[in-house]
Amino acid sequence: MTITDTSRPAFDRAASTSAPILTTLAERWSPRSFDAAKAIDETVLTAALEAARWSPSAANSQPARFIVARRGTPEFDAVAASLMGFNSVWAGSAAVLIVAVAEVVDADGKPRRWAEYDLGQAMAHLSVQAHHDGLHVHQMGGFDVAALTEAFSLPDALVPVTITALGHLAPADALPDDTLRARETAPRTRLPLADLLLTDA
Repeated sequence: MTITDTSRPAFDRAASTSAPILTTLAERWSPRSFDAAKAIDETVLTAALEAARWSPSAANSQPARFIVARRGTPEFDAVAASLMGFNSVWAGSAAVLIVAVAEVVDADGKPRRWAEYDLGQAMAHLSVQAHHDGLHVHQMGGFDVAALTEAFSLPDALVPVTITALGHLAPADALPDDTLRARETAPRTRLPLADLLLTDA
């Protein structure tokens, strides 16, 4: 059950939820098949990054940092080269790869305990805004952190946490591997809500 937004076409991979949620949230999913021929509108990309900028953070510390690499640039190639496993097979078709980086130490050398949590909130905001504007997003943890850190000369205070592919959706059959195609079309599943509630008093 979802709230229907008549300004947007129905999307056949919308989640079946146990309570009404925003259409953008219900429709958001993480594809692997991106249209390699289609660039992202810079205004839409900026809006996604702006949504990340306005996410909440502990004491407004704002520890989220981003490496934004557009396809066709040396920076994109460096990010793509750090990807491991299946990620390296499909992610190069995305229009943009974004490295989400946590600033884990403040200017006074004090650890920022919630930096990665706050970075996660920023990426959640980014993904929802991007999907609302017609893009698709897939976040990845499978990459060589040391290689990426070296490629962009990141100091110890800046830790790469995820890489996110952004772009326009392509058909599943555009993927080069049977396993990837199967994952792309598999039913979307989540644990029941009751299983997530440790206490619900």
